[in-house]
Formats: sequence, structure tokens, C-alpha cells
Amino acid sequence: MTTASGADVEPSSHDPNMLDYNAWLFWREATEERREAQLDRQAALAELPGGSIGARVFISELAMVQPTSLRMGDDSYIAAHAYVTGDFHAGDDCSVNAFAVVRGSVTMGNGVRVGAHTSILGFNHSMEPDRPVHRQPLTERGITIGDDVWIGSNVVIVDGVTVGSHAVIGAGSVVTRDVPAWAVVAGNPARFVRDRRHASRRAGAAHALAGLAARAREQAAAIIERSWEPDATAADGTRTGRYVNAPGDPATLRAHADAVELSYLLSDAPPGQLPKAGHVRRLRQNQDPVTGLTPPLDASGSHGPPPAGFEDGTAHYHVLSLGYALDLLGSRFQHPVGAVGRMSPAELTAVLDGLPWRGGGWAAGAAVDTLGTALMWNLRHFPAPGSRTALDALFGRLLARCHRDSGLWSPSRAADGLLQAVNGYYRAVRGSFAQFGLPVPYPERVIDTVLAHAADERHFGPGRTTACNVLDVAHPLWLARQQSAHRAKEVTAWASGQVEAIIEQWVDGQGFPFAHPPLSGPRHRDHRPGLQGTEMWLATLWYIADLLGVAESLGYRPRGVHRPEPALDGNDEPAVTPGR
Repeated sequence: MTTASGADVEPSSHDPNMLDYNAWLFWREATEERREAQLDRQAALAELPGGSIGARVFISELAMVQPTSLRMGDDSYIAAHAYVTGDFHAGDDCSVNAFAVVRGSVTMGNGVRVGAHTSILGFNHSMEPDRPVHRQPLTERGITIGDDVWIGSNVVIVDGVTVGSHAVIGAGSVVTRDVPAWAVVAGNPARFVRDRRHASRRAGAAHALAGLAARAREQAAAIIERSWEPDATAADGTRTGRYVNAPGDPATLRAHADAVELSYLLSDAPPGQLPKAGHVRRLRQNQDPVTGLTPPLDASGSHGPPPAGFEDGTAHYHVLSLGYALDLLGSRFQHPVGAVGRMSPAELTAVLDGLPWRGGGWAAGAAVDTLGTALMWNLRHFPAPGSRTALDALFGRLLARCHRDSGLWSPSRAADGLLQAVNGYYRAVRGSFAQFGLPVPYPERVIDTVLAHAADERHFGPGRTTACNVLDVAHPLWLARQQSAHRAKEVTAWASGQVEAIIEQWVDGQGFPFAHPPLSGPRHRDHRPGLQGTEMWLATLWYIADLLGVAESLGYRPRGVHRPEPALDGNDEPAVTPGR
């Protein structure tokens, strides 16, 4: 209220109208005289057919309340200038605030809040053209509102609507159809916005992810040291040795690259086993100057013979893993990837056409990943005439081969469903559209297909999940989500269901196993906790967290092979500054 001098003062119970608007204060602050008058009014209303009024109910004398039948549970109220007619039945702790209208047949559960100026109209006119509107007969289907519902101000709910328990209706909404339980709706007409429970799920996921990331950062150095097998330490303290995926495994260049990526992911620094220059020297060592490919290590830890060309698939992943590890270290390959760089557009197209798209989608996708990444490194560090033409040939052929009905390049197979098709899609799109920052074709169909694959219990049931399989779902969904909100609720629900199951697989001091849960036996040595599983699951968790909108809780962002940003944009301009 405002005094004669214009100063605002706090209202008090001495204001005769204050309690009519602040009805929740009535039984605490009203005078005895007003309490007796209130009880008399309630007694008269309770005498209506089927009427009953609970304890501590308040019905403002300034409200127009002329119901046919009135039932109100304990601690409910009707505030000033509300307009209530018809059959109004409300449970405990319900409120009809100032200037609200409740007419016709309206039933509320417990804990329903009705905002000011809202109209809940449990009746209607017909509107046949045979007579004026004012002569039309009334219809009455009624409105039912569940428990724990918040209806904002200036809402209109029309006859025949059911509002489920725990729903929230945004201010100004016009509700013309049923509202599901737990739904948040808004707009004219009101549309579904989200499920109320998702907020608590997101908060829980964010908390769990933050805890896992903190543990990973604390243990990262020890996990990497665990996978370092030293050869010797020189008199000057210089260390020599090799990285393995997990203790007892053979040394691999992939393990060295994973150690670099994991260290930069969690500490933004190279692994401590070697100085930065030592890592660069080791990762650049033995790159064949002609093909630009790096052979794998043999059983003794030495490099094998130089690859003959692109057809040597054993050297393909090194284009990704070594190239991105060197990039994180501020360096690059010493030589261009000549096995790809020397291909003419016609030769590159022939290679693409010769890939096993129908029978081996993963192998085909992996080859595309290598082709695209090799073109990217060559464009960034060794640009040559014709580079753009080769890139055009790559994308032109991929667009031509993409299936409109699935958004993928390979079909489903009877033996394993969409496993090869989706896993190959991830590898192919990672090295092409994602790496060059280009939109993927048919994003809605990609979402449909990948969600169908994610529901296949042969690959995602208990004991049958691997880091590859989940990443190959998470990344395509994330990528397509950048272009389309198609089936957003289902994408979010899938992501929400992954967090706890993944975090549970963390082994303190060892990291993540590649398989989920870890597999045992000689065939599954690489599925024990190690560098590959740890780096891949941490990257996968970021994509899942970003689908949920809580990626910031992790405090890291994938770098290297699994980075979400393009490494080169569609105009052949480097997305990051090339290292030297």
C-alpha cells in the first residue's frame, strides 16, 4: 500500500482487504470476528448438495462463489475477486488466486495452484449455424486436474481437458488438449516443452559426471605411468621406453598417441614420461617418406617394413592417431601422406567405389576416415595443386552413395543388424563431414537409424557394450543434433540412460576398460582398463553430456581424434593454427 506521502509500506492485518488477497495468512492474522464470519459463510456453502469444506479453508468475501456443488479439502482457499460457479471439487492445499475464474465441472487433486487471472472453463457453447450463439445449448464434459499441478497466471483451460499430476502450465498458455503427467507446457495453443523430471535427472547426471572427471584428473598421471614400460634410464636421467595399452600388452604407436591425447584432455600437458620433443621424435619416427604412412611396431617394439601404399590397412589408423597426437604437441608429420596425396580424383573415386560398403561397413568407413584425414593433413601442412579437386571428389562420391532412407552408406545385415552400418558411418563421417565442418546429409534419417541401432540388445544389452559401439551412437546423434531437433526427447532419454552405466565401469588407478563390462580371456586383453578405453569413454561421455546439456560439468572437451570442432573448414582454411 502507499501512504499519503507516497511512501510504500508493508501491508498488515489492519488493512481490511489484505487477507482477501493474501489468503494463506487468513487463519494466522484474522480477527476473531472475521474468523467467525468466515466459518458462517463456509457452513452455508457446505449445505449445498454433496458439499464439504475441510479445516483452515478460506473463501474471500470479495470472491463471487455461487457453486452448484462445492468440496474443498484442508488448507485450500479462494482469493478476492475469484469467480467460482458450477461443480467445483478441490483436494487439500489447493489455491484459486485473485481474479481467477473456475466454472462448470472442475475437479482438482491435492496441491493445485491456480494463478491470478486464469480461467478454467469446464463447460462450453455449441456453435451450430442454425441459431445465434446466445441461443446455443451448453455442453459440459468437465475438466480434471491431478495432484501437484502449477497453473500460471492468465492461463485458459477449455472444457474436456485432463491435466496430469505434477504438470506445470506456463503463464498465458491456452490449453486445448490433455497435458501428460510431469509435463511442462506453454504457448497458444499449449505445447509440450519438457518433462519436469529431466531437470532433476540433468542435475544428477551433472553431479555424477563432475565427480568422475575429478577422479580422472587426479588419477590421469598414474594411469598413464601404469602403461609406460621403460627400457632404461640414461646417466643424465633421460628415460626410454614404450607405451602399452595396459600392463603386459605389446607396445603400440596407438597406445603412445592415446597417452598424449589423455594427458592433454585432463591436464593440458604432454605425458611426463618423455619431454615434449621426445614425444614428437618418437611419433614422427619411421614415417615412410614416400607413402607418408607409418608401419605398426612388431613384437620386439621395432617398426615393421614400410607400407607399400594406401592398400596397407595396418597403417591407416596411424594417420589419425599419430597425426592428432603430433598436433596436440604443436608439431606435425614430417612428410605428406603421399599414398593419398598422389591420388587423382578418378583414382580416389575408384578407391571409394571399391570399398566393402555392403558387406563390411566398418572397414569402408575406416578407409574413408583415413582418406579424409590424410587430405586434411596434406591441406593444412603440405598444400599442393589439385588438393581441392581431390576433396571435391571425396565429398561428391559420399553424397552420391548416401542412402536417403537411412542417412548411412551401408545397409543392415542379417548377422548383426545395423552394427557395421552405424559403426562405419561414425568412422566415415568423422573423417569427412565432421572433420571439415560440413552438414551431414539427411540428419533426421540418421537419427532414426542410429536410435533403432541403439535399441538392438545384441550390441547394447548387458555385457555386450564397448566404447566403440557407444561412441558410434553418441557422435552421430550429436552431429545430427546440430542440424535437427528431430526426436529430441528420445535422444535425450538415450543419453540419460548411459551416464550411470558408463561411470560405474571406472576402475580407480586403472581407468576405463574398453568393453562394458570388461571381458576376460586371451582374446580380450585389450578390453581390460587401459589407455584406449579410458580415452574413448571420456570422449564419449562428453558427447553424451552435451546431448544432455551438462557437458560443462566435466571441465574438459575432447581433443585430438575425438574433437567436436572441425579440424579444417569447407573452404580449406585451417580451423586451428598449424604447428611446426
